[in-house]
Amino acid sequence: MRPSPAGGTIRPPLRVAVIGLGAIAQTAHLPVLMKARGVQVVALCDNDITKARGLAQRFGIADAFSDIDDLLEMASLDAVFVTTPNHLHEPHALSALRAGCHVLVERPFALTSRGVERILAAAKKADRKVFVANNHRFRSDVQALVGFVNGGELGKVHSVRAGAYRLPSALAPWRMRRAEAGGGAFLELGLPLLDLAAWIADFPEPIRVSATMNRSRGANSVEDALFVFAELSNGFNVTLDVNWAYIGDSERWWFEVIGTKGSARLSPLRIIKDLNGKPTDVSPTGAAQRETAFIQSYRAEIAHCISVLRDETPYEAPDDQVKVYWALEGVYAAAESGKEFRL
Repeated sequence: MRPSPAGGTIRPPLRVAVIGLGAIAQTAHLPVLMKARGVQVVALCDNDITKARGLAQRFGIADAFSDIDDLLEMASLDAVFVTTPNHLHEPHALSALRAGCHVLVERPFALTSRGVERILAAAKKADRKVFVANNHRFRSDVQALVGFVNGGELGKVHSVRAGAYRLPSALAPWRMRRAEAGGGAFLELGLPLLDLAAWIADFPEPIRVSATMNRSRGANSVEDALFVFAELSNGFNVTLDVNWAYIGDSERWWFEVIGTKGSARLSPLRIIKDLNGKPTDVSPTGAAQRETAFIQSYRAEIAHCISVLRDETPYEAPDDQVKVYWALEGVYAAAESGKEFRL
């Protein structure tokens, strides 16, 4: 550190690299990181070196690589953002941790609960911090909803009803191959809803799950749609309905929390409470967001990670992800067998 004009110290920015330059890196991570305080993106890495060099030039980033090992040999690299295809998340996170870097991994954290455990163990061994991009937790409307839940405004919360319908679109070829993607519509659309439901309910133990899915034939195909009902401890239950090949007039995304004294739903945030026997809208009001919930959530998430890495905010290891991915495996087991799966 060097002295500041005011007599304090100026901390050098965190030196960050982004590995994997697909859609999520280009639409969320890079635009947000380039405007974030306290961080400097010093390198990009992608197996398509032409893409890496083009994006490096576009964003004014010094170096571009096509090989992660070459990237990790860079001196003074503080953190790595892993946004590669799903099956590479775990090996790339482990490589970055072995190189002494802090790591943020885009969803999914790994393809299995055992993979999650391996990343967590490697981070602990290396004394490095690891994060998973559960950006929905950082949405401003989610934060407001959680405030109502934690304050007891909805009574005892017993249910979450959530889903996402996406219109058919061209997907990267690897997303249609189960060995590389790990899953289809549910992994892409359902996992963040599953994590959000478990997080809001403070991770009750899963008891049983039943699920049905629509999937193309072939051992390596992924599902286009999946519906799941899960019963958890303390009388809590979750219903999730996702489809990324929805034939309709518009896309849909919903998330509703139901309690004994009220309910809350997102997009837009609406809170209904029982006041003297009458359902009453007590939704908070305020200025409209200047940016989408998607970008706002990534901006808040990345700001949180930077704050943690600069020791301004306490670090909490994402150990809760073991339970989430254990439940995820239960969902797929139930869908594959067509039978109720007890956890």
